[in-house]
Amino acid sequence: MNKLKLSSNINPRKRAKIKENLVGWGFVLPYFSSFFLFITIPVLLGILLSFTYFDLINTPKFIGLNNFVNLFTADDVFMQQVLPNTLKFALIVGPVGYAFSFFLAWLLAQIPKKPRTILALLIYSPSMTAGIAMAVMWRIIFSGDSSGYLNSILLAMNIIETPIQWLQNPDYLLNIMIIVSLWSSMGIGFLAMLAGVLNINEELYEAAYVDGMKNKFQEIFYITIPTMKPQMLFGAIMSLVGTFNAGSIGVQLTGVNPTPQNAGQLIVNHMDDYAFNRWEMGYGAAIAVVLLILVYIMSRVATRLFGEKD
Repeated sequence: MNKLKLSSNINPRKRAKIKENLVGWGFVLPYFSSFFLFITIPVLLGILLSFTYFDLINTPKFIGLNNFVNLFTADDVFMQQVLPNTLKFALIVGPVGYAFSFFLAWLLAQIPKKPRTILALLIYSPSMTAGIAMAVMWRIIFSGDSSGYLNSILLAMNIIETPIQWLQNPDYLLNIMIIVSLWSSMGIGFLAMLAGVLNINEELYEAAYVDGMKNKFQEIFYITIPTMKPQMLFGAIMSLVGTFNAGSIGVQLTGVNPTPQNAGQLIVNHMDDYAFNRWEMGYGAAIAVVLLILVYIMSRVATRLFGEKD
């Protein structure tokens, strides 16, 4: 009876607020549960495994920081090739692809809706079919025999005398991976920036020109970029995560992992090699933790650049 009296004495406004909160939690709960189950738990388990020796057969054996010590002191492939390759790949593909995404989004915003929609679809489509295209189109272009498109053109122009093994030569492989990645980098970040440019209030531009703004460059730096900072931040995060996690490109182009002479080996490839080829899951988890830290640091840098100061 006392409980019934207490519930009946609850303020109707408080009761409505409680009901509203319960409805909100009901909508959030499926996403929160999925995020916790499929992201949070695997990440935590990966961090724990990084401190163990685990071969998928025997019980994981705790070895402390040995995996990390070996990674930075004894793994010559990681320090001399994988890490420099990953940083070069990320520092070129990330910023260049990001700047190119913004530039294309801004250009498309200047043209009418119908051609803009068609061109946006054409620009976005490589990011959806990147795997198929790399396995078919790019391997044909960079084929090492005389029938490969690039070799055929260079032979016809007498620039080279014999076909070049583009995808097997360590001098060319990483640069080819960068070219292919830039071609397929117009993904969801590009669409977000296009939406951001299109949603800017035109009155801001009109007021700026009245106040003395003179050209399109000033328009971009003083109106467009400051107004669409959320989309710029989202595009930067997506670009960073995508480039640091790119690993299938070199494998798809060459057909092997590790890539020839480790020339196209990125951190993700190195992790897959140890975890799934050599069955050293603990060591592979340590490499994944290093990758996670790199992505986090770069994401914080992007947040400082494009996040709201308040």
